[in-house]
Amino acid sequence: MNKQLYEQIKAYTPVNEQERNDQIIIQNAIKSYDDILYRENKTAHFCASPWIMNRTMDKVLFVFHNIYRSWGWCGGHADGCENLLETALREGKEETGLTNLIVHDVEILGLDILPVPQHTKNGKVIAPHLHFNVSFLCFADERESIHIKPDENSAIGWFFTHEIERIVSEPHMIPIYQKLIQSSRKRMK
Repeated sequence: MNKQLYEQIKAYTPVNEQERNDQIIIQNAIKSYDDILYRENKTAHFCASPWIMNRTMDKVLFVFHNIYRSWGWCGGHADGCENLLETALREGKEETGLTNLIVHDVEILGLDILPVPQHTKNGKVIAPHLHFNVSFLCFADERESIHIKPDENSAIGWFFTHEIERIVSEPHMIPIYQKLIQSSRKRMK
């Protein structure tokens, strides 16, 4: 069992019932799987996301995902890295081209179990599985240059938070994004 990861997830205070349920499932999985930080675990594995907002907190930075064909947050696999914040920052910079991604704090912003449907990536069929996703609040300057990562996304842009329901084509993600907006704003009070 990865004790450090277990303790980090245990220390998080869930913001709603969904997160309380997910926290229990994730803690049990950490106890059950030694390879929970690796995508070689075909059942479930850890990912991390930077929740990127502007300083006025009225916009989020989203990418258009090639696999999901939807606008959404950045993020990616831990691939063995126990420092999920480090993973979130790496993925945020890789997928957006940002160089000045500013972390608000090291505390977890959101905890979610995300279903990943079967899909093809780089010519290989990926079986359905779960992502145990940990999010962190980050800020970026809207004026900083951004660019796509062609193997992951085909567009990138800043959107007003009230536009999320209109632009996101994955209905199950909208409540998660709304939760992260609310949690971010509460954290800043």
